[in-house]
Amino acid sequence: MSSSLSRDLIFLILQFLDEEKFKDTLHKLEQESGMLFNLKYFEEMVLSGNWDEIERYLLGFTKLDDNRHSMKIFFEIRKQKYLEALDELDRSKAVDILAKDLKVFASFNEELFREMTMLLTLDNFRENEQLYNYKDSKTARAIMLIELKKLFEANPLFRDKLQFPNIRGSRLRMLINQSLNWQHSLCPNPRQNPDIRTLFVDHSCKNSNDSLAQLAASNQLIGSPTKMEGFLPLGTNVPFQPTSVELQAPLTTWMSNLSTRTHSAVSGGGIDFGRVTNPAAISNGLGNSDEMYKTRFSGVSDRVMFPVTNPGQSQSVMFNSTNELPKTVARTLNQGSIPTSMDFHPIQQTLLLVGTNVGSISLWEVSSREKLASRNFQVWNIGASSMILKATLIKDPCVLVKRIVWSPDGSLFGVAYSKHMMQLYTYQGGNDIQQHLEIDAHVGSVNDIAFCYPTKQLSVITCGDDKIIKVWDVATGAKMFNFEGHNAPVHSVCPHCKENVHFIFSTSVDGKIRAWLYDNVGYRVDYDAPGRSCTTMAYSADGKRLFSCGTNKDGESHIVEWNENEGLVKRSYQGFHKRSQGIVQFDTAKNRFLAVGDDYLVKFWDMDNVNLLTSIDAEGGLPASPRVRFNKEGTLLAVSANDNRIKILATVDGLQLMRTYDRHSLLAGSTSEAVTKNGDTRNMVDVEPKLADEVSLTKIWKLTEISEPAQFRLLRLSAPVKADKISRLIYTKSGTAILALATNAIHLLWKWPRSDLNSSGKVTTKVTPQLVQQSSGMAMTNDLTEAKPGEALSCFALSKNDSYVMSASGGKISLFNMMTFKIMTTFMSPPPAATYLAFHPHDNNIMAIGMEDSTILIYNVRLDKLAYWELSQFALCLIFSLFDGE
Repeated sequence: MSSSLSRDLIFLILQFLDEEKFKDTLHKLEQESGMLFNLKYFEEMVLSGNWDEIERYLLGFTKLDDNRHSMKIFFEIRKQKYLEALDELDRSKAVDILAKDLKVFASFNEELFREMTMLLTLDNFRENEQLYNYKDSKTARAIMLIELKKLFEANPLFRDKLQFPNIRGSRLRMLINQSLNWQHSLCPNPRQNPDIRTLFVDHSCKNSNDSLAQLAASNQLIGSPTKMEGFLPLGTNVPFQPTSVELQAPLTTWMSNLSTRTHSAVSGGGIDFGRVTNPAAISNGLGNSDEMYKTRFSGVSDRVMFPVTNPGQSQSVMFNSTNELPKTVARTLNQGSIPTSMDFHPIQQTLLLVGTNVGSISLWEVSSREKLASRNFQVWNIGASSMILKATLIKDPCVLVKRIVWSPDGSLFGVAYSKHMMQLYTYQGGNDIQQHLEIDAHVGSVNDIAFCYPTKQLSVITCGDDKIIKVWDVATGAKMFNFEGHNAPVHSVCPHCKENVHFIFSTSVDGKIRAWLYDNVGYRVDYDAPGRSCTTMAYSADGKRLFSCGTNKDGESHIVEWNENEGLVKRSYQGFHKRSQGIVQFDTAKNRFLAVGDDYLVKFWDMDNVNLLTSIDAEGGLPASPRVRFNKEGTLLAVSANDNRIKILATVDGLQLMRTYDRHSLLAGSTSEAVTKNGDTRNMVDVEPKLADEVSLTKIWKLTEISEPAQFRLLRLSAPVKADKISRLIYTKSGTAILALATNAIHLLWKWPRSDLNSSGKVTTKVTPQLVQQSSGMAMTNDLTEAKPGEALSCFALSKNDSYVMSASGGKISLFNMMTFKIMTTFMSPPPAATYLAFHPHDNNIMAIGMEDSTILIYNVRLDKLAYWELSQFALCLIFSLFDGE
């Protein structure tokens, strides 16, 4: 076997060990082979403080003196072990760690080793100025882990060992099954029901009195012991099936055989095989193995799925892809309460429905930021409600919207509430929303709602905490179907139609996915969501691709594409934060993109690439797991934000769409006034606006000229601290503060507080801002040690989320924390001095520095690398492209 095949075999064994939960053996093979460094396992060991095992595992991949990255990794681990011993006041243990583990670093940095030794003399090592912010071991381990991951990525010894190859699930099992099929096809007299009990020898159909058969029956090594049960879980992919067990069929099978009631997927079976289901395929050989061995829709393994690269996708393609994403914050809507669900109108694509955590619903025209209509939660007919609902509302009247959704034609929308109720409204345009139907649908929360056409008549599906899925007639409110079979509250429903067969996918909070036909027979398939996560499912706009996204109890999030025909996870997309807060939400757009709210960001994937395409923070202010919703064309994206706001992100086409709708609303308003003045109150649908005669477009878009002093508003910002004249001034990215730099190198920060007069906290002349000062009196002050008085140019730049400011006043460049005013680091002593600074728009670790000697430096903090460009004169202005940072 070639070395490459041997390597592949090791990865297949690693996959098998992970799927079988042989964790100790798995990690031992990872270490001994040195082929895969398991970051998840390493993270678990670090967070649990298993220092000895950490070093043993590391030694399978690198040694302390291999390179500077490896040395730094070992040092950080041993330093943390030392600090924890000091924190536990175990001086003898700390001395032992210092002598045995840390002394080896003294030859590289004697001063650092001496300083660490001096910590033994302190009653509390936090008295050291560099360790004053050390909180506890748990927090320190998490912070250290972030730095270690960066070191692994930068270490050349780990670069090809951090990613697991893209292998379809249970690949080793499939190869074994293929081998058994091939062996059986070579039998001179193949039996219809072969009895295969071992993998130790080649299979051959022989008589029962054959010596080998007798040996196999009598020898315990060749027989199938109890432990081997479930070794080869077989489904419809395998030509040999246990005759005693009904197996789960893939989607296409149960759709084409509507009368057959199938049961839960079998997770394992003995190695005794049934009949050959496809002898024609066997006789044709193994030329088309993918068609021959279809695998079932089994539970997805809990193993870590590492990112894989797509060599066929060039950087230029990636760049073009990101240009089609809605990344520009075009509008910000102040909802007034926390948005919990959103949906754009399917036709009028700037109309946005919003449900909130207080049960209210709102209809927005996002182009004009106008709230067209709003309704608070109320039971329309309390007399017709159940006693359970009445008792629940008396005990706790708080209700939130779980889901709000438009019907396919936009003439109706449905609202699912956290207490029993589902309500339907009709929509006739403008602000005209009317009550249509109210149903006391479920006991407990109604978790999801969706519209469908199981017949020619529109229906609505609901699911709830009572573990039931129900289908209702939209016209009458009559219940049409009642699906029971989940063992936990049903989280979401996804109706669909394929090949004229209507069906529903449902997911429950225990990580189960089930599928139903509209026949009250029961669920047709029973799958496990990736990671047993609480998940939602959705099809692409063309209905051809199925995706699911969710989060499990451990905070692990998964987004995958399913292969419906084979019932397998086709792609598992990478790029999630290790521990998501709450259940992440997702949406699809343009039959091409996926968007997920995670880690205070909106993350985007190309459907055909498992790697993260890009992520944006929407100018900051997003919650940990923001809710996201595309409009039908994918040109607008609604994102829930902090402070009860919704941000509308737009593509170039989306910006044009909003301008068009905004212009039309202005024109309609002008036309309406003209008609009313003439005494005609006809519906405006019958009135065609005449642009040339009645409205001047140039007048609508004419800019306002400011020429009179009365048009200005003056607000003077005062500072009780000593500062010279202001040399630099900038608004923060969030628009809530002003940062100034005086010529004496002192920074001043004024922030607008939230109040009744300024609910948004944005910059305004109506409210006087407050100067932000630390209780310690600390100010952000630049280094002036080597600056030239009277000649230095002051410069600064804010990071994308206002967390950091990079600044210089002729001396070293300083990096400040905007929250604490503390200096994070200083670097690059003059000469030459910095004359202009800029942060990369997407990565705070990359900075552009213009110098007085006519050079531009691109500095990567994380990699500690510099790149140079020369100019004809020193830089007075410097800016990254806002779109791609290039």
